[in-house]
Amino acid sequence: MHKNVLVCVTQQKTCENLIEHGVELSRDEGSQLYVIHVVNENDKLLYNLSDGDALEYLFEITKDVGANLIVKRSKDVAKAIVDFAVEKDITHIVLGNSKTIDTANNFSMKLQKKLPDVVFVS
Repeated sequence: MHKNVLVCVTQQKTCENLIEHGVELSRDEGSQLYVIHVVNENDKLLYNLSDGDALEYLFEITKDVGANLIVKRSKDVAKAIVDFAVEKDITHIVLGNSKTIDTANNFSMKLQKKLPDVVFVS
């Protein structure tokens, strides 16, 4: 069965581990792998790197694994991810661990409520 896998990367350079997890999930024939980084319009793309360096870093990693890279700026990060997931018929989303323990403010929980048919992997 094919999967459409979306890996959500953040401002941490450890995103390479998340992408590798996405690669494992998308090994089935016909599967698609997308890597998305959505940032607030005023934030940098990756911690302590210029936007150009950050884009080059993400581009190289995604190119090496054959993924499609999507970089968006938005005032509403969750909405941008949900909209993309719906548009591409995403079946699995790979996320890092949320820093927020409070379920009402947990980013992963917010996405899961808006995308109940998607399998979330962290």
